[in-house]
Amino acid sequence: MNAYLTPSKIVEELDKYIIGQTDAKKSVAIALRNRWRRLNAAEDIRKEIIPNNIMMIGPTGVGKTEIARRLAKLADAPFVKVEASKFTEVGYVGRDVESMIRDLVEQAVNLVKAEKKEEIMVKAAENANERILDILIPAVPRTNDLHKGEGGEEDASATEGNERTRERFREKLRNGDLDARKIELDVAESGHQVHIMGPGGMEGIDGLQNLISDMMPRRTKRRTMTVEDAREYLTEEEAQKLIDMDSVTREALERAGNSGIIFLDEIDKIAANASQRSGPDVSREGVQRDLLPIVEGSTVNTKHGVVKTDHVLFIAAGAFHVAKPSDLIPELQGRFPIRVELNSLTQDDFVKILKQPRNALTKQYQAMLESENVTLEFTDAAIDAIASTAFEVNQDIENIGARRLHTIMSNLLNEILFEVPDVNTQNHFTIDEEFVQERLTGIVRTKDLSHYIL
Repeated sequence: MNAYLTPSKIVEELDKYIIGQTDAKKSVAIALRNRWRRLNAAEDIRKEIIPNNIMMIGPTGVGKTEIARRLAKLADAPFVKVEASKFTEVGYVGRDVESMIRDLVEQAVNLVKAEKKEEIMVKAAENANERILDILIPAVPRTNDLHKGEGGEEDASATEGNERTRERFREKLRNGDLDARKIELDVAESGHQVHIMGPGGMEGIDGLQNLISDMMPRRTKRRTMTVEDAREYLTEEEAQKLIDMDSVTREALERAGNSGIIFLDEIDKIAANASQRSGPDVSREGVQRDLLPIVEGSTVNTKHGVVKTDHVLFIAAGAFHVAKPSDLIPELQGRFPIRVELNSLTQDDFVKILKQPRNALTKQYQAMLESENVTLEFTDAAIDAIASTAFEVNQDIENIGARRLHTIMSNLLNEILFEVPDVNTQNHFTIDEEFVQERLTGIVRTKDLSHYIL
């Protein structure tokens, strides 16, 4: 994590994508900065500083998941989102709870591998060009000086001529002059996956399957492709050769353990009050007890190695419409000391969501139609009308927060999206208040709103 990311800077970055929820943003910003502080603290106390896990409480669609996801992206940290309710499903076994840690390690491996790959792509591209050059102009083998015969001078001349030709073609390859030319290339076929029957979720079985699959000989198939496609394929192949996977694995395990973020969604679905703790609800408490050691800090075996969860940051979230945070078992409650309540979105919030974020829905639709050389413009009055409709529908049916804007916008613009470019050849559309009222007023007045807007 960069020292530049102070709590205020983190909140500033989150503000570019998420409207409101200042308390939640401040809490996650402090939690993220505390990681940097721990890693730069005195070594004798570093291991004793544990993360303050966070519990977000608020209705759906107000930004809980987005805050956690953007936070992880900001810190280049491995991130996994898990629905806690999935562990109550039929066929659940206790060890499955550890699957979230294995998924986190996989994410860490992919993250580190992508970073390492970026560092060696120039070298990989050069190696790929050399392999293509060997196909186009095979190198003339140099004659050993000790075994030169009478034709030694001719051999040397041929070698020099070959090198000059290769150099000319090497330059053409770099300039892309030969990209359309077709060559034949041996391409490795997908290896056959070996399946070994064993108890579900056993990492040892997974590792054995991978080991046996790697030992089996890989078959190749000759394919004809353009130089451009061959370069892409061979660059990827050369990059895999250049990456030191032992180094990647070590760094990934360290990053998962010290920087990993796990977002436990729907945690309210595994909470049950005292009067409900019977029958099916017993499994909910069982899931909580299975989650407890992972959140407290334990050692988990993965196919890449052992990882400790002591310093993984857990962010739990739930609407808590029926259950309350106090309905969780006390031990689990104690592992989420920071609690923040997220506010329901107001009509003004919807207006800001449509205008301000970098990934605002209005900007997304404008970008999509721009690819068809069509300009889409929203007036302020139109955005106010869209926000008003979304807020009203949320009030009348069910409050699904900002997700309501997706269905409203889809309903509003579907006809334009369908007709461009075949039926409607306009290159500019202005979405004004009259257009919004025409498309949406009838829907809002209909009693059975759910028939039209999910």
